[in-house]
Amino acid sequence: MNLFEYNYNIVRQIPSGRVSTYGAVAEALGDKRAARAVGRMMNQNPDADSMPCFKIVYRDGTLGGFGLGIHDKIRRLTKDGITITDGKIDDFPHVFFQNFKTNYPLHQLQAQQKQLSSSVLVHDDFSEPIETIGGVDVAYPKNEFEEACAAYVAVDNKTQKIVERHLAYEPSLFPYIPGYLAYRETPVIDAVLKKIRNKPTILMVDGNGILHPRRCGIASFIGVNYSVPTIGVAKSKLLGEEKQDTVYINDEPHARCLKAGRATKPIYISPGHKISLETSYQITKKLCLFKQPEPLRWAHTLAIQGLRECR
Repeated sequence: MNLFEYNYNIVRQIPSGRVSTYGAVAEALGDKRAARAVGRMMNQNPDADSMPCFKIVYRDGTLGGFGLGIHDKIRRLTKDGITITDGKIDDFPHVFFQNFKTNYPLHQLQAQQKQLSSSVLVHDDFSEPIETIGGVDVAYPKNEFEEACAAYVAVDNKTQKIVERHLAYEPSLFPYIPGYLAYRETPVIDAVLKKIRNKPTILMVDGNGILHPRRCGIASFIGVNYSVPTIGVAKSKLLGEEKQDTVYINDEPHARCLKAGRATKPIYISPGHKISLETSYQITKKLCLFKQPEPLRWAHTLAIQGLRECR
């Protein structure tokens, strides 16, 4: 899904002499928590003449930012019939617009995640012995419209030596929104996973598994769609109550916390699919020579390198 273009088409609906807010556009997308992402998409707008991002302001009527500068935003708003006093829009409730025509795409993605979560298995369902463990990570350019780079690295479980690695590139069509990482990253991850010669016993993903509002983070999403055991390894806690080294949602354990190497902050390990929480934790702990488990650490390094080399 190209959420950038959908977002821009929503903004194009704002009539002359009217303005809207980041939050109102986010609600038209289907989730008010996407307001920050709306701001980032406005900032990445390639053409302020054909897509009037200058019409998006803060909910209190203050102007907010603009890539071409605040003076140009004021000029454009004034030309459009909006009056401004001391950096704030006059009679804001009267000129505020929110009656967008929309299919609420994020609602649709939430429904898909809920459906997929019913297929997630959180018990060990893979063949022994564990031969290889893969890791996949994605690096992004500053300009969202340039290609993102996904890297896959597989290591031998006994020696931890790299046995396979690949890179793939795809345009980024979806901004980062908490809870929707799968839709941002799976297009380029799909591209790199198609290059794998030997399917890993277990795949580690930079993101959450069942530690997710709809119990279907990117590790679970990939695990179900590829029918592969996956472990989610996240750098920050998306939700839940942390007690000692375990994260609970409604008193049910969903993740474990781990500090490795010289790390001052933990990583959050949650099962993605076809693996238990305890096994996810033990495998990750074994592979953590530094903060990140080796397959993900190598994948991250390779993705950054690949991004630099493609420029």
